[in-house]
Amino acid sequence: MHISPVYPKIPDEHVSGEEANTQLTSDLDQNELTFTRIFHNSSDIIFRKVRQSDQNHWLVIYLSSLVEEQMIDDHILKALTSQETNHLIDDPMISIGSTALTSQIADIVSHVLTGHAAVLTMGSSDAFLVNVISKTQRSLEEPPSEPVIRGPRVGFIENISTNIGLIRSRIKSSRLKMESYTIGEFSQTKVVITYIAGIASEPVVEEVRNRVSRIQIDGILDSGYIEEFIEDNPYSPFPLVHSTERPDVVAAELLEGKIGILVDTSPFVLIAPMTFWNGLQASEDYYIRWPIATFVRWIRFLFIFIAIFAPPLYVAITTFHQEMIPTNLVLSIASSREPVPFPALVEALLMEIIFEALREAGIRLPKQIGQAISIVGALVIGQASVQAGIISAPIVIIVSITGIAAFTIPRYSFANGIRLLRFPMLFLAGTLGLYGIVLGFMCILLHITQLRSFGVPYFTPIAPLAFKNLKDVIIRAPIWAKTHRPQATGSLNSIREPEGQKPSPSQGKQPADNN
Repeated sequence: MHISPVYPKIPDEHVSGEEANTQLTSDLDQNELTFTRIFHNSSDIIFRKVRQSDQNHWLVIYLSSLVEEQMIDDHILKALTSQETNHLIDDPMISIGSTALTSQIADIVSHVLTGHAAVLTMGSSDAFLVNVISKTQRSLEEPPSEPVIRGPRVGFIENISTNIGLIRSRIKSSRLKMESYTIGEFSQTKVVITYIAGIASEPVVEEVRNRVSRIQIDGILDSGYIEEFIEDNPYSPFPLVHSTERPDVVAAELLEGKIGILVDTSPFVLIAPMTFWNGLQASEDYYIRWPIATFVRWIRFLFIFIAIFAPPLYVAITTFHQEMIPTNLVLSIASSREPVPFPALVEALLMEIIFEALREAGIRLPKQIGQAISIVGALVIGQASVQAGIISAPIVIIVSITGIAAFTIPRYSFANGIRLLRFPMLFLAGTLGLYGIVLGFMCILLHITQLRSFGVPYFTPIAPLAFKNLKDVIIRAPIWAKTHRPQATGSLNSIREPEGQKPSPSQGKQPADNN
C-alpha cells in the first residue's frame, strides 16, 4: 500500500456554475478532474491518493493552509491504510467525531474552503467530510478595549467556536440557542445569533433573523459590517447596536432578554437592542459594591455633559455673555486672551482638532511609543502654543478636561458619538451663544427620544418612563434588589430572582461563646 501527495496537472479552463452544482460520480478520476478545475491556481490545495494493489482507492482533498495536517495523518490516512476493503463509507473507521456525508460537489467545495477534508472513494458517489480545522489561535487575554480592576479577565478572540464556548461556559442551559448563518459571497463568513428562549422576545429575535439573513455582500471581515446593515438609523451619531469583547457582558445581556450576534474572525460580539444607558454602564459596575458603583455612575453622568458642553459654554460665555462671569475671572481670561489673534470659536476648534489628532496618533502608533506621543505631544504643543500667543491658557484647560471627560465613558463606540457632537455644538455656541447651546441640547434630546433599536425606545426607561427599571439607570441597585428584568427586553419572563433576599444577621440561635 502506498500513500503519496499528488499534484495533478490543472487544466486551464475553470469549472462552470452548472458543474459545481452537480453530484459526484462513481469514477474517482473524473471526480478528481472536477475538483482540480474548481481549485484552479490554488497552490495550497492538496490531493492525496491512497493506493492499494496498484489502484487508486481513495482521494483525500484539503487546503493545507486551513487544516491540521497531523490530524489528517493520524485520523484519516491511518484509518484508510488499515482498511481491508475499498468501501470507506460502508465501514468508516475515522476517529473524528465531526463528520458528514454528501454527494453534492458544491457542499464538498464549501466544506473544504472552511477547513474540512473530503475523502472520496472509488466506486462511490458519496464523499466523507471530516472536520480537521487548524486550532491555531491567539490565547485568551483580557480585552484591551474593556479593562477592569475586578472581574473576569478573559475576552473573545477571532475564532467563533471558542467564543461560543466562552458564552456556553457561563450560561449552562439548553434554552441558550445558537442559530448559524453564512454571509458573504466570497468570504462565506459564519454568523451566529444567540439568545435565551423563554426570556428574549420572539418578535425581536425574528427581526434580528430577518435583518441578518437579508444581507447580501461579497465579504464580511468584521462584526462592524453586520452592525451597519442591521442598525435602525444609520445617520445617528449614537450606536444602536452594542459591541463588546467580554463574554461576561454578553452573558449578562442575554439574561436580560437581549440577542447576541457572533461573527467568525471578529473578537467583537454585537448585542441588540441597545439603549442610551448601556453606553454609560461598565461591566465592573456589577462586580463592586453598589454604593461605589452608583457614585462612579454619577461621575459618568456629570462628565458626559462636560464632554459635550464644556467647550461650547466657554465659547458662548466669552463671546456673548461676559456678564455671567465674575469680574476677577473675566479680567484673568481677558489678559490671557489679549495676545491671541483668533476669536474664541476658532481657538476652541483649533485645540479640539489638535487634541483629536493626538488621540488618533496615540492609537495608531506602536504601543511602545503611542502613549508617549499623545502625552508629550499634548504638553509640548499646549505649552508652546500658549507661550507663542496662538492659544490662550484657559482653552487648553477646557479642552484637556473635555478630553478626560470623554475617557470616562466606558463604551468606545458610544464615546465616539459624544466626541462628534462637540463640533456642531461649538458652531452653535459661536454663532448664537447660549441660545445656540439650548437649541443644540433640545435637538440632541429630541433625537435620542425618537431613536429605536429593534423597536425598543433608545432612551428607555426614562422615556417612556418605567419606574421598576430605574434601579439600574440612575443608581446601581444591589443585586438582591434587582428582582425584575428590564421591561423593554425581558417582559416575556420578567422575574429575575425572588424577593426577600436582602442580607441580614441570622435571627436564630447565636453562635456559642467558646470562652
